[in-house]
Amino acid sequence: MDAPEGPPTVLLPERFDRRLRFGPFPSARDALKFVVYAAVGGVLAPFVSPLLWLPIVAAGFGLSVAKPDGEALDERALAFVLWRLRRRAPGLRMTRRPDSPALRRGLLPRPAGGYFAVLRTAGAPLAYLPPEELERRFHLYRELLRGVDGSLAWTAVTQPLDGRPVCPAADAAAPAERGAASGYAELVTQLCAKRRVRRVDLVLATPIGTADGIAELDRRAARFVEGLSGLGLRCERLAERRLLRAGIELALTRAGGAR
Repeated sequence: MDAPEGPPTVLLPERFDRRLRFGPFPSARDALKFVVYAAVGGVLAPFVSPLLWLPIVAAGFGLSVAKPDGEALDERALAFVLWRLRRRAPGLRMTRRPDSPALRRGLLPRPAGGYFAVLRTAGAPLAYLPPEELERRFHLYRELLRGVDGSLAWTAVTQPLDGRPVCPAADAAAPAERGAASGYAELVTQLCAKRRVRRVDLVLATPIGTADGIAELDRRAARFVEGLSGLGLRCERLAERRLLRAGIELALTRAGGAR
């Protein structure tokens, strides 16, 4: 059977974090933002000319409704300012080596003594699973939490979909096709950047820095990896630079890492 003609295509999964619209606003949060702008204009109305407070209300409506590329202009401006502040902040520079023996083993030293271990996994859709499978996963997850014999914390955020696994290699195409391959890779990267996936970080800790404490932490981390694998989740234990970066993001240690 001949292969279909035409350029290759990449099928991206449907979004799981799509928000419901609230009237003309993309979401209830955007409607609330417009209410804040309108309240500011209402406070200024008795004291200033309508030529001053009406543009504030109009700008608030425009910033709440218009979202080019899925992000409002004021949100972009705030993200840029925060990025500039993070670059200027000395606490966010990694001045210590991320390849220390402890970090290579997946151990992040605690400021008060002992170590952290960070496990990274993702979310999984459950809405369309059969009731029997939902019940099975519920019992597995409950037993996993009941077996926690030490400190445990987790955080869940969203991040852009990683497009590297589906982007063609730069040297895989023939010389005459490298321009098209580069454009195709850029297209896939842009599409993936607009799709977001859930990222869950689990933090285990031990207050004891001895060999017995480290062995206990390793055992608990391995048990969590095995338990989450039984739930159909791919879980990995962070180490080296990724562990150091996660420690800074989660405020587990002072920026700069640990020796």
